[in-house]
Amino acid sequence: MSKIALVDDDRNILTSVSMTLEAEGFEVETYNDGQQALDAFNRKLPDMAVLDIKMPRMDGMDLLQRLRQKTTMPVIFLTSKDDEIDEVLGLRMGADDYVKKPFSQRLLVERIRTLLRRQDAENGVVPAAETEETKVLQRGELTMDPLRHAVTWKGQDVTLTVTEFLLLQALAQRPGFVKSRDQLMDVAYDDQVYVDDRTIDSHIKRLRKKMRMADTEFSAIETLYGIGYRYNEE
Repeated sequence: MSKIALVDDDRNILTSVSMTLEAEGFEVETYNDGQQALDAFNRKLPDMAVLDIKMPRMDGMDLLQRLRQKTTMPVIFLTSKDDEIDEVLGLRMGADDYVKKPFSQRLLVERIRTLLRRQDAENGVVPAAETEETKVLQRGELTMDPLRHAVTWKGQDVTLTVTEFLLLQALAQRPGFVKSRDQLMDVAYDDQVYVDDRTIDSHIKRLRKKMRMADTEFSAIETLYGIGYRYNEE
């Protein structure tokens, strides 16, 4: 049973999310602020942490910075709608993914499961059976390992959030086939969360930017204006 730490000053979020996670078979510990969580983590670390960014006493950024001095355990940030700068900074500091408020609890559970699978793979825990979602995907210069949440392009590592990874995987699974924005929304979100077309466009923009950091000539993701996106195998 994996132990998940929830750190947020909103008691409603702590109560509702902990109930959902416990129903999914997780052990959950809740904390009202970053300092309280850090004191507990110094005694014993959880398997992963879900952190709000803006909290009293010690915010999520400060807590993440302290954690990364001694552990690589998975961390998901909860961010408000207008916290894009904080998201970017958080990912650079070592957060593994972020989920925007208001969020679907099912979406958060899936993000948690994805990161725990990656953690298991890094620790040498082998899955019982390989599936389409877990086997390594090779498309030209692109390699994706879902269990390790690892992406390489021309042999260079590319660090993606869970959402970016899922979008790239959905496109690369069927090169040459167009995925509409609605189809990509279904991949990255669920029907309990409303996102508009611009959200997917923003994810694709950041995804391309990260791929071009590995290769300035990267052009495998093609935009079909008014239709969607497709992956062209190179």
